[in-house]
Amino acid sequence: MTEGGAGLVQTLINAAYLVAAALFIIALRRLSSPTTARSGNLLGALGMFIAIVVTLLDRQIVSYTTILAGILVGGAAGAILARTVKMTAMPQMVGLLNGFGGGASTLVAAAEFFRLTSGAEPITLYSSVTIVLTGLIGAVTFSGSMIAFGKLQELVTGRPVTYPLQKTANLALFLAILALGVYLVTQFAHPRAFAAFLGLSLLLGVLLVIPIGGADMPVVISLLNAYSGLAGAAAGFVLQNNVLIVSGALVGASGIILTQIMCWAMNRSLANVLFGAFGAVVEAPAVGDGLGTRTVRDIAAEDAAMLLGYARSVIVVPGYGLAVAQAQHQLRELADLLGQRGVDVKFAIHPVAGRMPGHMNVLLAEANVPYDKLYDLEVVNPEFERTDVALVVGANDVVNPAARNNPGSPIYGMPILDVDKAGHAIFMKRSLNPGFAGIDNELFYNEKTYMFFGDAKKSLMALIGELKNV
Repeated sequence: MTEGGAGLVQTLINAAYLVAAALFIIALRRLSSPTTARSGNLLGALGMFIAIVVTLLDRQIVSYTTILAGILVGGAAGAILARTVKMTAMPQMVGLLNGFGGGASTLVAAAEFFRLTSGAEPITLYSSVTIVLTGLIGAVTFSGSMIAFGKLQELVTGRPVTYPLQKTANLALFLAILALGVYLVTQFAHPRAFAAFLGLSLLLGVLLVIPIGGADMPVVISLLNAYSGLAGAAAGFVLQNNVLIVSGALVGASGIILTQIMCWAMNRSLANVLFGAFGAVVEAPAVGDGLGTRTVRDIAAEDAAMLLGYARSVIVVPGYGLAVAQAQHQLRELADLLGQRGVDVKFAIHPVAGRMPGHMNVLLAEANVPYDKLYDLEVVNPEFERTDVALVVGANDVVNPAARNNPGSPIYGMPILDVDKAGHAIFMKRSLNPGFAGIDNELFYNEKTYMFFGDAKKSLMALIGELKNV
């Protein structure tokens, strides 16, 4: 190829990378709203497709046949997952995808390490530093994400796993990894040292996530998403690929911002989330025991249907229990029936209502709940005082008044949905067991509160049946 032709090809490649980077930025912007999220997701996928194809063609890494085979296999796997994975399982799916991103970056670092140690090119300080950093971040992201997936899938206990001198052991492990990293930067060509470095990094990822409880999974998912972006950006420096650096930096930055938003939503610092073992102690009072002399007021489906059906306004507060019961479609049907009776129905969404950021919004969107019925915490809270009935489906900690009035509570200061200010509250729960925070909810014993015990899906179906007869 002539010099002019090579220059033209490189210009086209750079232009394609620029288009891909622009698509990533536009996609992130559109993902910030439910009404544009679907198109944002498609634009992001298109940008990634362009970047991958151009990179493979530009670097002549593999043949056209292999590229096409990879696209077909990967596309088929993605299509199958998109059709088969339920919305209720989306948090663990995101955890897996974060892990795959970290694992891919680790493999890039390992491949480049063995390529350079084979004598393919001179080993520079730039190469050794970027490979070591990519291996560390990628390995921690991969193993940490696998533990997060296990917790969300209930393959690993959702409670914090702690043991004596845990933080000291983690610090010692990190210092050992740091020492190995410095050794590899200065004395690069040691495969065993590199393998030990990656192995210890994988162990560190496991040990960093197992002491984090299920209540903090939204923060963990956001943080691991940021890690996967940073790992991708580091891999971009290893490969000297600008679009990978840009896309990784975008994912990393957005993940960090989202992590901070989640921490604000729980009034907790990131250090407290990572090292506080929040929710380790669980107190489960028996039904009817209450706190002291306080008792629980049960309600039957018929009475609950009457209370809801003759209300002027109802605010629905969905929680993780709704996702577990996979009852989002029944909840939407109940809301539709109330709307047909002239009841003003709103859905109050707490930032950490699910097991990942935006989980509840996605779950309700999958059930075709209109976007304009979903209200964020700061918008809907003033409405509770003017609401006849608050229907809480599977939520607990995010409506616990202890966050406002009990300085000794571990959730004190956390922004909550003001369900206690509504005229009446109906809680749909299996039992009085505490939420992930491990504390009792005083609202269960409020004179305005009624407890509707049972599986959320079955209870909602019973409510729907009774409401049709009201």
